[in-house]
Amino acid sequence: MKVAFYPGCVSKGACPELYVSAKAIAEPLGLELKELTEAPCTGAGVLSEQNPQLADALNGLTLAMAESEGADLMTICSTCQGVLSNHNYHLKEDPERMERANATIGDQGYRYGGTTKVKHLLWMLFEDIGIDRVKAAIKRKLTGLKIAPFYGCYILRPEESLGLKERPERKTYLQQLIALVGAEPVEYRGSTKCCGFPMLTFNRDKALAMGGNHIMEAKDKGADLLVTPCPLCHLNLDGQQPDAGRVLKKDIGVPIFHLPQLLGLAFGMDPSELRLDHHVVSTKGALEKVELKV
Repeated sequence: MKVAFYPGCVSKGACPELYVSAKAIAEPLGLELKELTEAPCTGAGVLSEQNPQLADALNGLTLAMAESEGADLMTICSTCQGVLSNHNYHLKEDPERMERANATIGDQGYRYGGTTKVKHLLWMLFEDIGIDRVKAAIKRKLTGLKIAPFYGCYILRPEESLGLKERPERKTYLQQLIALVGAEPVEYRGSTKCCGFPMLTFNRDKALAMGGNHIMEAKDKGADLLVTPCPLCHLNLDGQQPDAGRVLKKDIGVPIFHLPQLLGLAFGMDPSELRLDHHVVSTKGALEKVELKV
């Protein structure tokens, strides 16, 4: 299945292990990745608030690039998913807004017609690739692991632009996937809350405490690791975890996996191929609970 692949900025910068693992799992899932190498950043939520017309144009350009490929736009970032979905929704709903965006991106040789569907890899596993295909790719059951899901804000809110009112089951896909690969999903309140990343620049201690408390709640419930479909959440929960521990005056020590890394591990891939040795918080303890031979 051909998809217009939008990896986003972070998977090419601060979290390159996400990009590598996402490409590694494409073949077992039957995905043909047509990477949009010239697509701009979404601007995250910041640009949408400060300059909505520019954000419309930038995201409209990416949506038009996918439309020109005649394929769904696949993201691997909850934040990218939310921002692109929100602009896609409002551009389709408001012809004048669409026309303004098209007037801006016209000099790039594109015009958006409003047909692109934006789907995170997590959604595509269930809605397009199909669970049977995912099951067939599993060579290593992750039995013995307790895994806590962490969605990130932008893949859950707002429901209207994300299509969650029509497909409420999207709110449970991570738990379903964890069970599918043979692990035990951990239920905890923090799974659907903010990781604190947006506050890092203006209230660092509060942001660190927020993320750290979510991890500690999952740890107290027995979680060996957290898995997230959002690299920005990963930056806060993994990259900032040592500092979060200092703020909370606690030893946290819980690894954070990217969604494609979890899939790749279940597909029988070597942890080094998935760059599970590139995290700030060591993944060694969690991996020791998995039978790595396949």
